[in-house]
Amino acid sequence: MKQIIISIISVFMFLGAGAQEKLSLEGAITKSLENNYDMVLVKQRQQVAEINNHWGTVGRYPYIGLSLGSDNAINENENEDFVQNRLSAGLNLNWTLFDGFTVKINKQRFEELEELSRQNTAIMVEGTIQSVVLAYYAVLLEKERINVVREVMELSEDRFRQAEQRKEFGSAVTFDVLQAQNAYLSDKTTFLSQEVAYKNAVRDLNFLMAVSDNEKFELTDEFSAMPVDYVLADLHQQLSSNNKALKNQYINQSLLENAVSAAKSSYYPSLSLAAGAGFTRTGMDFEDRGQSWENAVNMYGNLTLSYNLFSGGNRKRALQIAKIEQESGEVEISQMKHDLGNKLNNIYEFYLVRKELLNVADENLEAAKLNLQISTEKFEAGAINSFNFRDVQLIYLNAAQQKLQAVYNFIDTHTFLLRMTGTIIQEYE
Repeated sequence: MKQIIISIISVFMFLGAGAQEKLSLEGAITKSLENNYDMVLVKQRQQVAEINNHWGTVGRYPYIGLSLGSDNAINENENEDFVQNRLSAGLNLNWTLFDGFTVKINKQRFEELEELSRQNTAIMVEGTIQSVVLAYYAVLLEKERINVVREVMELSEDRFRQAEQRKEFGSAVTFDVLQAQNAYLSDKTTFLSQEVAYKNAVRDLNFLMAVSDNEKFELTDEFSAMPVDYVLADLHQQLSSNNKALKNQYINQSLLENAVSAAKSSYYPSLSLAAGAGFTRTGMDFEDRGQSWENAVNMYGNLTLSYNLFSGGNRKRALQIAKIEQESGEVEISQMKHDLGNKLNNIYEFYLVRKELLNVADENLEAAKLNLQISTEKFEAGAINSFNFRDVQLIYLNAAQQKLQAVYNFIDTHTFLLRMTGTIIQEYE
């Protein structure tokens, strides 16, 4: 009956799994880049920067205004009462013709801000890809751990059942049964906890893809590591050329240079044009003489040249501060290059170590698996006691867990290395 129930449950689980949507790592990345909340926000900020980058924003074009008015009044006095109606229309133009190259400087600033926004989007893309890769493999890691823990739990359960049977036939005592039962219950507790860890990993992946927790996916990629041989000098070259954080720092430096140019522009005079035309139609309705209308048209055009002779030294101080900030930006670039170079060296060494640890974990697992197989045969034959067999089980469990963790650690380090060198997008596009 127990076997029948297990078979029925397995069939339903198989049918349920078949109904799940298949999800590759590439598909998970695509979903995240389209739906991730942070990605949506950073793309909207990039759109704002693109809209702001316009000549009209920086004042190249004139401001033109149109005005219409209607004034009505009733006047009562001792001599004569009358009603006055005045209709007016005006067209005004205000245009700064020259303001010390401020328009050109501001336009360049908005172009750099737009490029900075693009780089921020690229940084967010890289960060999202890295997070999705690690979350995707974290789900596979927890799933593999479930399989390992289930295998050990099933061995413990078989051992517990055998101990109960031996007790019935008088070949085992209560102590042996209790010891086997404790081992089985301990492994079952670990199995249940591992199922929770797996569900949490699935939720984290769904959150990155901005999909509901109720959506279930069948991950199709294998949980495996593919070591690649890198040359450290080539990685430093890629870091200098492709690292998005370093590119952002270069753009920030351009903005500081732009601020120096803006401070210098305040030493130039400004020339502005104000022009316009107005039309007024005034009507007077006298109580005794009737109504009369008068039309008036006026036009004007004025040029204004202004120059700030003295502003309490504010212009000089602003220029000095802008130059100091520009020099500070150059120091920050040097610091960032040095820091990124050190981090790349560190992560490269981690990469090499974890690459070797993969081989160590493989050998350790093979040895533990063989030891478990031999110990199982000896335990069933009565050549070793239950304590020794339990120790072998735990050794196999730890070796299997270490192998899985070694694979995930390598993937983590490799992904970080790809992001630092700015090649993660090309790797997973």
